[in-house]
Amino acid sequence: MYPPPPPAPHRDFISVTLSLGESYDNSKSRRRRSCWRKWKQLSRLQRNVILFLLGFLILCGFLSYLQAADQWKALSGRPAEEQKMRPEVPPVLPAPQKESAKPEEFPDTASQKRQRRLRRGPPHLQIRPPNTVSKDGTQDDAKEKETAVENAQQEENTQRTIISWRGAVIEPEQATELPSKRAEASTKPPFLAPRIWKEPAPPNERQKGVIEAFLHAWKGYRKFAWGHDELKPVSKTFSEWFGLGLTLIDALDTMWILGLKQEFKEARKWVSQKLDFKKNVDVNLFESTIRILGGLLSTYHLSGDSLFLRKAEDFGSRLMPAFTTPSKIPYSDVNIGTGFAHSPQWTSDSTVAEVTSIQLEFRELSRLTGDTKFQEAVETVTKHIHSLSGKKDGLVPMFINTNTGLFTHPGVFTLGARADSYYEYLLKQWIQGGKKETQLLEDYVKAIEGIKAHLIRHSQPGKLTFVGELAHGRFSAKMDHLVCFLPGTLALGVHHGLPADHMDLAQALMETCYQMNRQMETGLSPEIAHFNMYPRADHKDVEVKPADRHNLLRPETVESLFYLYRVTRDRKYQDWGWEILQSFNKYTRVSSGGYSSINNVQDSQKPNPRDKMESFFLGETLKYLYLLFSDDLELLSLDTCVFNTEAHPLPIWTPT
Repeated sequence: MYPPPPPAPHRDFISVTLSLGESYDNSKSRRRRSCWRKWKQLSRLQRNVILFLLGFLILCGFLSYLQAADQWKALSGRPAEEQKMRPEVPPVLPAPQKESAKPEEFPDTASQKRQRRLRRGPPHLQIRPPNTVSKDGTQDDAKEKETAVENAQQEENTQRTIISWRGAVIEPEQATELPSKRAEASTKPPFLAPRIWKEPAPPNERQKGVIEAFLHAWKGYRKFAWGHDELKPVSKTFSEWFGLGLTLIDALDTMWILGLKQEFKEARKWVSQKLDFKKNVDVNLFESTIRILGGLLSTYHLSGDSLFLRKAEDFGSRLMPAFTTPSKIPYSDVNIGTGFAHSPQWTSDSTVAEVTSIQLEFRELSRLTGDTKFQEAVETVTKHIHSLSGKKDGLVPMFINTNTGLFTHPGVFTLGARADSYYEYLLKQWIQGGKKETQLLEDYVKAIEGIKAHLIRHSQPGKLTFVGELAHGRFSAKMDHLVCFLPGTLALGVHHGLPADHMDLAQALMETCYQMNRQMETGLSPEIAHFNMYPRADHKDVEVKPADRHNLLRPETVESLFYLYRVTRDRKYQDWGWEILQSFNKYTRVSSGGYSSINNVQDSQKPNPRDKMESFFLGETLKYLYLLFSDDLELLSLDTCVFNTEAHPLPIWTPT
């Protein structure tokens, strides 16, 4: 008797094999019965698992398809037909009706704290040799002809609405409609913007000096860095931050104001043919808003050229994903190609200056396009900051968390980096909106009183008035050069009807900012100054630490000189500005073209160039000097325009 056969091995999975000898011509019905039989042999659990997996795979495929479609749509931009059919927009348009009245300390090292600059301090992400240039200084681009043909039609359409060089409208009847359906639905727009540009007088001798300085800087940029972000004038190359022609865009309205027709025309051609925002690149929301968006909007208002408005709307839309946070406080960075927004790698915080100094630009973009999403996003931030606790008599901490929407690192108050332009934009939004949003004015006036109460001190022996910092109740006699924006902001407020004692503080601080330049051997201010508060015979009022004695060609002192001269008509402020321009020419000018920041303002023999010309030297410093020297006080009048924190003029809205 044979032993029973061994039991079949137990299997927890389905094994399907094909017999090599199986006939190919088995009928379809037989195969279906075989499959059905095998399916019936499965347990209920096994069948449920298989069905679940199939459903899950189908769902994943469907979601992947939707995501790919959305990304393609976002990256593809508008079709050419839509661009051609879109009605042209004039430089002065009504705003859409509002629904309601809207009014860290990181654990850095000491060196990092001194070097770190949220505003106006791009890292050297890429340093490459320049493209080949032809003998006349322009780049040799093999694709330029092809690009010109592709853009010919767009160029032709754009030229139809260009305003002539000094502001005369060529064909205003062709640009009378808003592109947005929401704007079309508005019954009566509450605000109009006056024309901010008028025919200027011929430049005087000091203004000609500014024009010569600009052309020298532009010569270096055009020859060694054309189309790139920043010039490195000593090494005759360039550096990239965003890869979007930052210096060129920042300087567009300066060229217009200085009357540099040929340079403006050449730069406009680059914007038309080369500026493409469909790039897989991260940009800083704040820096790109004040420089790129602000620059495009102001150039549109000055020139009337709708090319710049179209570019501004495209760029503004690509920045909007930054606001998709739990608190609606925007992330610091956003990829303008993919739409992915994020905080810096080392923190989930944004700086208060970053999130509260983009409002002028986004509000104006909504007014021009009729799309209220831009204005709603930034005014949500403004209202949120207004409602937060953790302030000290109107002074705000430097950091805010994008997840919770709460201030972080409380108890630290400064008017320098990371907080400065918060105070500036409170006043300027109030002015921009026609002085209707009283919440903004109240916050500004309260902050000025907080500055007086907690941050103002006087030095020894000269009794210079300065603005220090407060950290957990401890005062520091440290003042960034950035704080020199404050005298101008105070004077602007007085011009628009704020208390006269604000002007007293403005003039006292202006004297201090001038002395921060004058007391240095080069006549240029250090990045940071410390003030002596105790009567010592061997100490000066202004003292500089070795790590703080560099100068980055910053505009804040000449910016305030411009406002002080406009309000007081005192020509000493023009003379002070002329001294600073001569110091720039003597110690920062590079013979081959361009100006370089320097390492040591205390050594007139060896200022030691840093080989970097920031975009704001052309966008702000030289622009404010030119306006400061103007005999025409109505050139970009303080009653018709407001300058963003990168010196780009935008119109003040007036009630209809």
